[in-house]
Amino acid sequence: MKTMKTICVIDGQGGGIGSAVIKKIKEMYEETLEIIALGTNAIATAQMLKSRANKGASGENAIVRTVQQVDCVIGPISILMAHSMMGEVTPRMAEAIAVCDARKFLIPLTQENIEIAGLSAGPLPHLIDDLLENHLKHFLTQKP
Repeated sequence: MKTMKTICVIDGQGGGIGSAVIKKIKEMYEETLEIIALGTNAIATAQMLKSRANKGASGENAIVRTVQQVDCVIGPISILMAHSMMGEVTPRMAEAIAVCDARKFLIPLTQENIEIAGLSAGPLPHLIDDLLENHLKHFLTQKP
């Protein structure tokens, strides 16, 4: 029986966004959550593992399979966009993330030619603080 919530942090390219998210989660929740780092490439995964993720894996199949088994997915909004991150997010990855049952918390940062109306831009640390304080905390305290 699963007792601890499992959070999957997905990132690509250099893994900087995912690393920052994992560091902040570990500061707030220590070892009360299992954090799985999923990188679109090995460099991103390695960076997230350095930030103290509990485990990690890289590539399309790892992402497609793992998102089906977690409680929550966190990453930049581009993880839902096929061919984003300079082509690192495959259509299969984007679809698996979009349709999985896990709750998704997306950071509104993208290098793609997409703007989301109604969102105010802010620096990454502020976006992460908002995600953790106003969204993840509420999700973790909800009754099943």
